[in-house]
Amino acid sequence: MTRPILWTPSSERANASTLAAYMRWLAERDLAFDSYQDLWDWSVTDLDAFWRSIWEYFGIGAPDDVGTVLADRKMPGAVWFPGVRLNFAEVILRQADRTPDKPALIVHSETFGDKMLTWAQLRAQVASVAANLRRMGVGQGDRVVAILPNTEVAIIAFLATASLGAIWSLCAPDMGHVAILDRFRQIEPKVLIAQDGYTHAGKPIDRRAVLDTIASGLPTLEQRIWIPVAGDLPEGATEWANILSEPAEFKPEKVPFDHPLWIVYSSGTTGNPKPILHGQGGIVVESAKQSLHQDFTEADTYCWMTSSGWIMWNSQFTPLARGATVALFDSAPNQPDLLALWRFAADNRVTYLGAGAAFFGTCLKAGIRPGEVLDLSHLRSLGATGSPLSEDAYRWIYDAVKQDLWLAPISGGTDLAGAFVGGNPLMPVRLGEMQCRFLGNAVRAYDEDGKEHFNQVGELVCTEPLPSMPLRFWGDDDGKRLHESYFETYPGVWRHGDWIEITPEGGSVIYGRSDATINRKGLRMGSAEIYQAVEGLDEIADSLVVDLEFLGRDSFMPLFVVPAAGVTLDDALKDKINTAIRTAVSARFVPNEIVEIREVPRTLSGKKLEVPVKKLLLGGDPAKVVNRDSMANPASFDTFIAYARQREEATADG
Repeated sequence: MTRPILWTPSSERANASTLAAYMRWLAERDLAFDSYQDLWDWSVTDLDAFWRSIWEYFGIGAPDDVGTVLADRKMPGAVWFPGVRLNFAEVILRQADRTPDKPALIVHSETFGDKMLTWAQLRAQVASVAANLRRMGVGQGDRVVAILPNTEVAIIAFLATASLGAIWSLCAPDMGHVAILDRFRQIEPKVLIAQDGYTHAGKPIDRRAVLDTIASGLPTLEQRIWIPVAGDLPEGATEWANILSEPAEFKPEKVPFDHPLWIVYSSGTTGNPKPILHGQGGIVVESAKQSLHQDFTEADTYCWMTSSGWIMWNSQFTPLARGATVALFDSAPNQPDLLALWRFAADNRVTYLGAGAAFFGTCLKAGIRPGEVLDLSHLRSLGATGSPLSEDAYRWIYDAVKQDLWLAPISGGTDLAGAFVGGNPLMPVRLGEMQCRFLGNAVRAYDEDGKEHFNQVGELVCTEPLPSMPLRFWGDDDGKRLHESYFETYPGVWRHGDWIEITPEGGSVIYGRSDATINRKGLRMGSAEIYQAVEGLDEIADSLVVDLEFLGRDSFMPLFVVPAAGVTLDDALKDKINTAIRTAVSARFVPNEIVEIREVPRTLSGKKLEVPVKKLLLGGDPAKVVNRDSMANPASFDTFIAYARQREEATADG
């Protein structure tokens, strides 16, 4: 099926893109390509030449710095850029020499108000914090952890940590203490940086007791750095303002290419979260390459609405590395109304705006039309991720936001701190599709036998190594957890856990998690198409579907729905839901039962908890199938425990 085109770049815009400039640069070096597909084929075949070109095109370091690019072409265990030394913070902050007075960060905080930092100010504050961390005994390989919102403090503290060759890890302030300790206790931090309170949706939140519990649960802590909001500075802690006050010289320490940069975490919905370690150099070159697909330049002002606990917080360093201004939004997106983020974008002339797909779905449901009430003339690009963006949301964006807009959703993950598929400024935007497989990312759709196929849904795999793939999991000394997580299904090939379809035009469609597969009478599919049909109804605010396959029985597929405010789930609405699924998807996928719930259980990053619900309803122990401290709304799981008991009783009676 060829999907309709919603937007096509003008020749002027396409030719002015960073990707077009990169292709011209390659052509000058006798590497001319007739199409993006040809360029992609080269990028996933000649890995040495491609990644060397990224190093040289973006001027990451001198060309002579690089000898061998890929010393060991295998997964896991690829060895990239041996002998290269660099520093992530130095790469970011060299922009301060080029445009010292240009805004680097614009900050909107419900707690602290608004502020702006120039590039010169950003580098100076990073230098001060780094000097103080050094005096506190922080050195290469030490772990500095933080519990901070998405403000300039987290950006500065991270860059200071990276400049020393220390390892950074961040959690959001609204996470529970158990979830935070599950993460930080594994990595034995030396320093904790935290803010003891914040304001959200007009309500002050006091986190002092929670932080005391966390600090006392980390026996390796030697230093605490505090941003007091709710109360006085705790005894023995250093105030953040004090470590900014003393001028210092910026002295980044060059480290090997594969030196650890940060530790991020899997969702941790079952068991302890996996602490994923990424390397300084891998993130530098992956970030540079990704800027080709997001078309970042110094002229951009970028804003992605993100929690500091989501990998999209880390992604803000991609535009920052290109010299763009990054606008940090630390506020409730629905206060005073759902135009809050859009208003922020308009007021600050944001050129690239991103958010989770669920946010755009909420705006659609609310019926807001930002383009009619705000000046979005500077907005050129829109990004989305976290879950598949529905076709209805695509249409709403072009109808209610702006017609001349490059909509470029991405899909990747925390695991590789990047995207597999996403935008291409040279190609048209088609309804419901991401435009291309990213350069250097050998993304394929595999069937169950490990064979590549097109025009049908398959497992998303990556058949060649990437520099930003995990160095390892912290504490996984023999690599067993890493292997089980990505390489057990197809040896030597990364299995990501998503369903993907590669289209004839080179685009892709993500259909949800492959471990939440729905198999109805031999027809397999992900859940995204069902959600699109169900949540396209005005009467439904949210939904979750699972397929319960019992040995010796047909599948049983319940659909759980959250009705819109004031709506009752009666027989007429159930009929309407079934008709929508029958019409938009197939009669095979009409649910066996439709159940009303108050809210869909989600991870801290907003993903629907399909797999834990499925495990629970297949008889799993409620205490083991999900880690409630890694949920955004843990009480929502009680509804499914009660439903499981009802199912068990009904089965016993039957």
